[in-house]
Amino acid sequence: MGRAVRNVFVAGCVVLWLVPLYLLIVNALTPAAEYAGRPEWSVQGFALWDNVKTAWDVAGIGESFQASLLYAVVCGLVAVLVAAMAAFAVVVLPIPKPAFWFWLIYSGTLFPLQMFLAPLFGLYADADLYDTRLGLMLVYTAWAVPFAFFLIRNQMTQMSPELTEAALIDGASFQRIFWRIHVPLMKAGLGAAFIFQFTAVWNDLLLGITLSRSPDVQPVMAALTTLNNAYASSGPPVILAGALVVSVPTLLLFLVFRGLFLRGITASAR
Repeated sequence: MGRAVRNVFVAGCVVLWLVPLYLLIVNALTPAAEYAGRPEWSVQGFALWDNVKTAWDVAGIGESFQASLLYAVVCGLVAVLVAAMAAFAVVVLPIPKPAFWFWLIYSGTLFPLQMFLAPLFGLYADADLYDTRLGLMLVYTAWAVPFAFFLIRNQMTQMSPELTEAALIDGASFQRIFWRIHVPLMKAGLGAAFIFQFTAVWNDLLLGITLSRSPDVQPVMAALTTLNNAYASSGPPVILAGALVVSVPTLLLFLVFRGLFLRGITASAR
């Protein structure tokens, strides 16, 4: 009986998740000129390519898509590298008060992002970084480091300290130990951390609308808000087609690297 109830509950959750996805796809297929102003439950045509083209070219989402891809890849990679080095310093290097440094870095995830917006905006305006790709890349990288550090540090604590001790006896430097021993053994954890940070940067809206306004600088989620304002009354299918395109990169990333992601999460949670 309990198993049957659980299966019914899981099936209900799946249906609740699939219904909005179904409506998104069906209405994104609808020609914008034929949209009746209410959600369509059956396919009324196949204008997905036209709607995507309108969102990509006319509404300018294409430039923001490329900008977000740059931010997510570069900032995710840099953040994971910095986080791995910080975790190595806290776990392996003989530094004083490692617990203090752990909490100092990890505290970046404990405070709401909104409390930093006002001073961050003023700082960026004074430094001429407002509405620049460099400015957004700097803040995205700094924002992504603490959580990546938490994941990687958790996995690094599971590694045997005898590996480091043996390498030191053989005359290896800490730099060599990091690159030749720890990084190869932490590939799954590093990959999981990158997937997390790629997704976080890709899905960001708050920083994007606060620190940028140009189409070639704005991240894609901020561009979607502009698309929503421009086509709210005349073309919901265009908005939905844009949202469908925006969801593709993170979906592909999880599908392609799901095995690596699961191994990394498992290693980090031990």
